[in-house]
Amino acid sequence: MQGTILTFQGETNTGLISGHDGNRYTFTRSDWAQAKGNPKEGQTVDFEIEEKKAIQIIPLKSQGAGGKSKTSAILLCFFLGGFGAHKFYLGKTGQGIIYLLFFWTLVPALIAFIEFILLIVMKDDEFNRRYND
Repeated sequence: MQGTILTFQGETNTGLISGHDGNRYTFTRSDWAQAKGNPKEGQTVDFEIEEKKAIQIIPLKSQGAGGKSKTSAILLCFFLGGFGAHKFYLGKTGQGIIYLLFFWTLVPALIAFIEFILLIVMKDDEFNRRYND
């Protein structure tokens, strides 16, 4: 099951998760799968349920420090896609260089427009899997 951390009290090492099923589940720091770092409010997690208690909690990667924004990628693709700006942003440096070398042919602009549409219809989970993992 997935959910969002509502609270985490560092003093007592306890917290509360709101599951995507609409229920709330308590947890302790010992249920946290990562050795380093504490749970943070608003963080999306995956967890198992045992008697209204969340166990085996795994934080899911989300856009944050170093994460790529889908909105930023879409805007770069639309406005500067012919120059490959979105490719550089998404970590595809080699492809970005090719776009820069051939921007004068307008072929990269046409390809970027197609990629712009693909980025718009791409689900957020798919975007994060491709570019934030």
